[in-house]
Amino acid sequence: MAACFVIQGVSIGAMFTYGVFFKEFQATFGWSRAIISGASSLAFLVMGATGIFAGRLNDKIGPKFLIVISGVSFGLGYLLMSRMQAPWQLYLLYGVLIGVGLSTHDIVTLSTVVRWFARRRGMMSGIVKVGTGFGQLLVPLIATAVIAAWGWRKSYLIMGVVVFVSLVAVAQMLRRDPQGMGLLPDGRRDEPRDRDQETGFEGSGISLKTAMRTRQFWTMCAVEFITVFCILTLVVHIVPHATDLGLSPATAAGVLSTIGGVSIFGRFLIGTTNDRIGGKRSLIICFIVLLSSLVWLQVASEAWMLFLFAMVYGFALGGFFTVMSPMVAELFGVGSHGVLFGVTRFTGTIGGSIGPLLAGRVFDVTGSYRIVFMVLIGLAVIGILLVTSLQPVKGSGFAVSSQ
Repeated sequence: MAACFVIQGVSIGAMFTYGVFFKEFQATFGWSRAIISGASSLAFLVMGATGIFAGRLNDKIGPKFLIVISGVSFGLGYLLMSRMQAPWQLYLLYGVLIGVGLSTHDIVTLSTVVRWFARRRGMMSGIVKVGTGFGQLLVPLIATAVIAAWGWRKSYLIMGVVVFVSLVAVAQMLRRDPQGMGLLPDGRRDEPRDRDQETGFEGSGISLKTAMRTRQFWTMCAVEFITVFCILTLVVHIVPHATDLGLSPATAAGVLSTIGGVSIFGRFLIGTTNDRIGGKRSLIICFIVLLSSLVWLQVASEAWMLFLFAMVYGFALGGFFTVMSPMVAELFGVGSHGVLFGVTRFTGTIGGSIGPLLAGRVFDVTGSYRIVFMVLIGLAVIGILLVTSLQPVKGSGFAVSSQ
């Protein structure tokens, strides 16, 4: 749990700084927002594609080696970005190397958590994702201060060293599952007594091939696509949008950090709620909160209004990224959770790739994000409708717990 917490905080905290560096790239190189956004889109596409293989490997060999490889790729990408001069270097270093580095932070950590916990799976996933919230809260503010003191190039050097050392070190603490160490999930010393606990303990479930023949799997993929499309579009563009409205770079970074800080509460509260009411109802709550924040963003024009948006939106963001992994286990079981979650998350990264790039292009053409925000509202409504149709797959072993 501690290792997964740190991995989430370091990885996503570093990823969240991209919006802080956004206008630094514009000022230094004169690149358009579409070009800069495109590198972020490529990183998420690479992250999703690589995550499928990371999930399958985690099902077989466990997390330690995979996190080490991610740490090397992640750290090297940031170190080399300090020497960046051309757009193709941005796409290679951030889009590919850092994309590979990001591919394991959710797939490997959360797939490991669902094997170590059954009855408290949602809560433990939420606690791990609280690490992400701390990263989102602290790292953008630290990056802003470092940029102001030493410039963006030295900032990337420092980030590269910190990311490399942190991820490689904490990877040594990870183990695939408790059974491999002669233990049982949830810290139990005795075998589970009822069927529902047993399915959670023994890792039963359906395979990827079987899941792909179900409506639930593709519905879940569509929900993930919509979720990450909305979330990453705002993560990448909220700082430029805030500065466009007249906020200082430090205040705009504060809006981004507020999203991360409030997401801590969303992660823990929705994770705990998930154990009581199930993933379906938890997802509906997240979408309603997201929709409310997007409607408010349409009229937010002052600093306090953007900070209020950040608080509401941050709660939804934290909830979404916490509930997805337990929801996959709830629908399909945990036997092939790594690859199932990997494929589901890949569809999300496609959304995360398209969203920021499309938003950057729309802004370059129209000079405004208003159309982008309207599209996000429509997608949030569709997401609510899709979630209401989800039911556990027969044979997954979790039908009772999700009702």
